[in-house]
Amino acid sequence: MKKRTSNINRKTNETSISLSLDVDGSGKRAISTGIGFFDHMLDLLAKHALFDLEINASGDTDVDYHHTVEDVGICLGQAVKEALGDKAGITRFANVSIPMQETLADVALDISGRSAFVFHVKIDAEKIGDFDTELIKEFLEAFSVNAGLNLHVNVPYGGNAHHISEAIFKGLAKALDRATRTDARTGDVPSTKGVLS
Repeated sequence: MKKRTSNINRKTNETSISLSLDVDGSGKRAISTGIGFFDHMLDLLAKHALFDLEINASGDTDVDYHHTVEDVGICLGQAVKEALGDKAGITRFANVSIPMQETLADVALDISGRSAFVFHVKIDAEKIGDFDTELIKEFLEAFSVNAGLNLHVNVPYGGNAHHISEAIFKGLAKALDRATRTDARTGDVPSTKGVLS
């Protein structure tokens, strides 16, 4: 089977990011963004998606965390898109419900090549530690646009901001794990159009 890997490097006046991804990994990860809570969420993502993921990112965190979080989302999305290539043989669709204590997160995605993002999540806390909770949405949108995903994230109930965030990232991880798996019954692109772009 062709290796489904990618290496992405992005350097701007605001951030410098190097990222390597192996979709068919075992969950090995080495992640450093300079943002503790964000590292924790990305660690969960790689572990539960069974992606081998290395990220080294630095950014203008003295201003705030926005640029770093968004640009990591851009790079991870580009890496997933590149690693999957023409997407021949992938399962394509997945949806999962992840409980985390009092919280439930529903994540559904379609690796369609056409991005769309729906986010029905209410987080009452503005911050988790020094991390702005609004950046969860910013990361997911940047990721979905650059990966070419139709991504829907819904949290019908939940209270603790950390639990909500963790359930979302675990849900995204398991949905990616399932949707990127290959189906032995077909080697075709899973679309009646014959392409996913």
